[in-house]
Amino acid sequence: MRSPALTAALADIDTVFNGFASPTETGCGLCHLPEETAHLRSPYTRVPPDVLNMYLFEVPDHFDDHAAAMRRLLPQGARAMADGTLDGFGWGFHGLSRAEWRSWPAEQADAVEALVTAWWADVVRSPHPPYPVEDVFETCAAILRDVGPLLDRWERGPVADAHLVAALRSWLAELLEDQSPFTWIPHAEDELLAVLRSWTAADAPARLRALGESDLANRAGLLALSYDDRWAHPYWRTASVTN
Repeated sequence: MRSPALTAALADIDTVFNGFASPTETGCGLCHLPEETAHLRSPYTRVPPDVLNMYLFEVPDHFDDHAAAMRRLLPQGARAMADGTLDGFGWGFHGLSRAEWRSWPAEQADAVEALVTAWWADVVRSPHPPYPVEDVFETCAAILRDVGPLLDRWERGPVADAHLVAALRSWLAELLEDQSPFTWIPHAEDELLAVLRSWTAADAPARLRALGESDLANRAGLLALSYDDRWAHPYWRTASVTN
């Protein structure tokens, strides 16, 4: 069941972006059929799911006006994300991550930000979200170009902490190597990763130990150290025993 915040955010997207289109869009003549591109020029009509999936992950230079196309697709695309019906999610750059949506009029930019943060908060609270939490986190971070709002909303509790375990099992090896566990974050990745490492070192260990994940907690705590000190830590001499 959706939270009131997500329900309100989706309703706001419907209202703010109602009737948008890209009136002169010609699309990519090699990749897009004329009847597919016609949906981008036509407001107030449903876009077939396969066309929606294709355009939401299409590269910007395949559009005459990428921003207009994203505005056209947002109401239907936002609901597909929330419902878990967006095929291919987590396997490409979401169009909003490559759109300068923060430069859009304030009402539009505020609606996008509210959608992303409300959706993330809902996913963290859901025992069985429609997509893996780490994929949702990466997509939301790519769209926001920030991880702070997501980490602030990674609330404590059995469900959210279980998602934290799953995510850190996926991310920690790369984070410890000062490498990125992400594929689809195109902007300011180093800054985002620094914030994620700092938050993980400070907030995750206690939560992980409370779940009986002592080894994962120990490794998360190592992120507080410099790279050289991290790998010189005595933990690595005893890790094989504790594991």
